[in-house]
Amino acid sequence: MRPDLPYALGGFALGALLLGNTALAPDADPVGALDVALILVMAVALAVCRRYPVPALLAVTVAMLALHVRVHAGVSAAFPVLGAVYVAAWRGHRLTAALASVVFLGGFLARDVSVAPAGEPGQQILERTSLLLGWFVAANVAGLVARQHRAYLAQVEQRAADAERTREEMALRRAGEERLRIARDLHDSLTHSISVIKVQAGIAVHLGRKQGREPSAALLAIQEASSAAMRELRATLAVLRSPVDEDRVGLARVDELVERTRAAGVPVDVTVTGQPPALPVEVDQAGYRVVQEALTNVTRHAGPASAQVHVEYAPSSLTVAVTDDGRAPAAGPVTPGVGLSGMRERVTGLGGTLHADRADGGGFTVRATFPLDGPA
Repeated sequence: MRPDLPYALGGFALGALLLGNTALAPDADPVGALDVALILVMAVALAVCRRYPVPALLAVTVAMLALHVRVHAGVSAAFPVLGAVYVAAWRGHRLTAALASVVFLGGFLARDVSVAPAGEPGQQILERTSLLLGWFVAANVAGLVARQHRAYLAQVEQRAADAERTREEMALRRAGEERLRIARDLHDSLTHSISVIKVQAGIAVHLGRKQGREPSAALLAIQEASSAAMRELRATLAVLRSPVDEDRVGLARVDELVERTRAAGVPVDVTVTGQPPALPVEVDQAGYRVVQEALTNVTRHAGPASAQVHVEYAPSSLTVAVTDDGRAPAAGPVTPGVGLSGMRERVTGLGGTLHADRADGGGFTVRATFPLDGPA
């Protein structure tokens, strides 16, 4: 009802103006009960003209024309009709607004001519009617202009929405094209090399067993690691080619990492505390990648060492930690390489924290904490 309140207040204000004008005008007749009823009808019609513009316009026109005929209310009787005409034209009822204007002006002129004294010049009637005609033309034109302005604003908003949607579609298409380009580059640059490593390791294992020698643990680890790398690379390429990640990595596959690390000659113990919740996909993958990179660094840089993997599930956080007792970096600040920098970017990008430094008892510790109780 709030949008109708200004119309209702305007209707009752015009009604009060009409009552005061007819009471003070020297040529007006006394106001009776029927005249007050006509003014009330006008006020109620203006109060609902926003919702029902055509019935309200007809009611206001008939009521004000009847009031003018009965008491000779004068020009003030045209004010409510002007407002109703403007609203009707603004709502798109141009023909109805024009017809109501013509009917009211014709009735107004006929009433003035019929009651004009014999000695009154016709110029005064003509001037007053011309003035009203200009007002009604202005009301119709103003309503049409307001409607066109409203349509223009709606069109501008629609264009802005279409432009935003088009921009999003273009961004998605460019992201898809970029994924395909990265997938092609990775396929061309990595798949062939890893395939060669896998084939050569397999041939070496086969020839050794054919000659009665048991392959070394390092060779078996190379064969297993290359096979795992090919599987992960294929999964990564599939994800890049399609937005749907059907075979994603996660903490549920940490045991596979541990087995490959053990096959490379590094003893690894795994500890899991807490009840595993339904983790967000990004957090699950990032936790897996942190453990993977940390174990890779243990294998490459720690020398003879053992490692401990600790996964802690809490209601509001996930913590993954990898600690080894091998050869720690030289004294001084730890200079992060590509692996540590990539881990930090993954963790901090999800709102978490990463600690990577020498352990108190020797060795190295990597600990990542991810928040689970809010948006990343």
